[in-house]
Amino acid sequence: MFDDQAGWGASDVFSSGDVVKDAMKKEKIIKDIVAYQDDLRVLLERVKTVERDMDKLSSGNATLQMYIDNLTLQMAKQR
Repeated sequence: MFDDQAGWGASDVFSSGDVVKDAMKKEKIIKDIVAYQDDLRVLLERVKTVERDMDKLSSGNATLQMYIDNLTLQMAKQR
């Protein structure tokens, strides 16, 4: 069911018989992976920033809602 040759160390997929070409392919793949990781870090930081902004806005909305509720209650008492 499982291929005993496949795994983390398997390099047959990239093997073309030319050591230099194989090394260049692997180097390009590693550079691409590092670039994708950097992109993911940037996106993760953006998500965290948006979450902090959302928390601030939610807190502000709760404060405003409390103010509106208090005003409504005061106006109801005056009638």
